Amino acid sequence: MNKSTNSSYRYFVLAMLTVVYIFNFIDRQLLVILQESIKKELQLSDTQLGMLSGFTFAVFYVTLGLPIARLADKSSRRNIVAVSLGLWSLMTALSGRALNFIQLLLARIGVGVGEAGGSQPAHAMISDYFPPDKRATALSIYSTGIYFGIMIGFLMGGYLNQTLGWRTAFYILGIPGVLFSILFYFTVREPQRGSTDIDSGIVSESYSIVHVFKRLFSTHSFIYLSFATALNVFCIYGLSNWSPSFLSRLHHMKSTDIGLVLGLFFGIGGAVGTFLSGYLTDRFGKNDKSWYLRIPAIAVILSSLFATGGLFIQHTVVSVICLGLCASLQGMYLGPSIAVAHSLVPASMRALTSAILFFILNLIGLGLGPLVIGFISDRLAPAFQSESLRWAMSIIIVIELVSAFLFFIASKKLRFDLKS
Repeated sequence: MNKSTNSSYRYFVLAMLTVVYIFNFIDRQLLVILQESIKKELQLSDTQLGMLSGFTFAVFYVTLGLPIARLADKSSRRNIVAVSLGLWSLMTALSGRALNFIQLLLARIGVGVGEAGGSQPAHAMISDYFPPDKRATALSIYSTGIYFGIMIGFLMGGYLNQTLGWRTAFYILGIPGVLFSILFYFTVREPQRGSTDIDSGIVSESYSIVHVFKRLFSTHSFIYLSFATALNVFCIYGLSNWSPSFLSRLHHMKSTDIGLVLGLFFGIGGAVGTFLSGYLTDRFGKNDKSWYLRIPAIAVILSSLFATGGLFIQHTVVSVICLGLCASLQGMYLGPSIAVAHSLVPASMRALTSAILFFILNLIGLGLGPLVIGFISDRLAPAFQSESLRWAMSIIIVIELVSAFLFFIASKKLRFDLKS
């Protein structure tokens, strides 16, 4: 039996890709748990921290993601993922050598350049290993890598920061990814494009970025979906990137304790929510595809309620629980959103489709979420002192409601777009 269709092997590949995604978010979020120590040593502002963890990283990540995805639709996606993992892991380790803001900024740009080649080729590989009725679940399993990565990054980063310092944390958590990239290259094989699609055989035709853009933006559901996900991601990074500082400044928690509680609540809760969204949407979406976007909409509405509790309830334990539940519900959008986007295009457009979706959601969400909250916090600091961060983060509550509204509109448009 061909390995691309062998059930046990495709789940092995899914597991390997998920581990790559775990490394992706260990390296991406490690800076977040270390940022209070980095801020003190390098004398940085909240706006600069927002640039490091958000905007600057996102610009290179999303811009290079488009040509890399174009390459992935024509060449070996396995090779691209392996090289990308090795590069971003190396740049993470080099972040520990930074002596000032500019040097750390350049290292984070390197991480962004490497991570630009991680997700989109992986999405396309998964869609070629799993048939349409199993894709949302498979993509959601893959997306749990976000939260396991956050969990490991927060747990290990908080501990290493407290015991060995932030520089050593970058070294210890960056180097294993370089080694895993070699293992990935020699154990994972490239699947045949379109092999799991009912109505396609071998897919050889490729498309330009402009052609795929026109195809996607001719469908109303994708337009609403892309901006719904972007606003939700704005809130995800606004919450996850500033929660460690929030708990440190307003609840006076230590780095190790913050890493432990956020690692467990964000990691386990987020992974459960992400997997559950794929399972629920594949189950309820069999007869009505609009459920692929209705379920994320409902989850986002609920997340805004828990965000309110997490930010404004003074009891530390209750605040942390609310933040964890908020993160879990926020994560219920990704697997179904990618599955919907892939359902709107042929197999040879999928990596580029993921890149375009990620371009929009990360430029707005990852690029602006941490930066805008950091900027607002700096502006409010003279009047509100440490409370400035609480009020800056509170914009998440309103933006989540707008995101949910757009998800509901996209769900209504999806029925028509799939029939046309």
